[in-house]
Amino acid sequence: MEDLLVNLAQRRLYFCRHGQLVKSYPVAIGKPQTPTPTGKYTITRKIINPGGILGTRWLELSIPNGPYGIHGTPHPWTIGTAASNGCIRMYNKDIEELFPLVKIGTPVTIITGKERPVDSTSSAYFNYTVRPGDSLWKIARKFNLRVEELRAANSLTHDLIYPGQILRIPRTDKSRHVAQL
Repeated sequence: MEDLLVNLAQRRLYFCRHGQLVKSYPVAIGKPQTPTPTGKYTITRKIINPGGILGTRWLELSIPNGPYGIHGTPHPWTIGTAASNGCIRMYNKDIEELFPLVKIGTPVTIITGKERPVDSTSSAYFNYTVRPGDSLWKIARKFNLRVEELRAANSLTHDLIYPGQILRIPRTDKSRHVAQL
């Protein structure tokens, strides 16, 4: 299963397969006046050669009040900056490489980037299924994390969780050790 993670602070897009980092790409993000929305979305449409400012490829996102997407650009100098109207821009060569690897329905998580950066030597996250009686505080304590790290990794705007919910746990040396026990 493929998924994408966009870290706005790092201005990087991470392509993962089965929880393992495959490759990361530099991106441009939304300007302060038109920020890229954070949250969990999916790819809803793919277009080859959409034209204009969209470069050579378009991956549409399920963000409400869009359209928002991940796309190429005829303005490569904007990569690494906050220059778009909320979309995620990539070098045309990078979006052309990524495009065939991503399917409609692929999960895309966009985070602020205040959490730990993706570890390029191993999977950035592992999954944890919430159990009855769990709270974010208990889970954070179990994996030696801060509650804020859990919120950011899962794009949570509140502390409400429910049994059976799957949370992404950021890998750290301490959380990796606990997960293996």
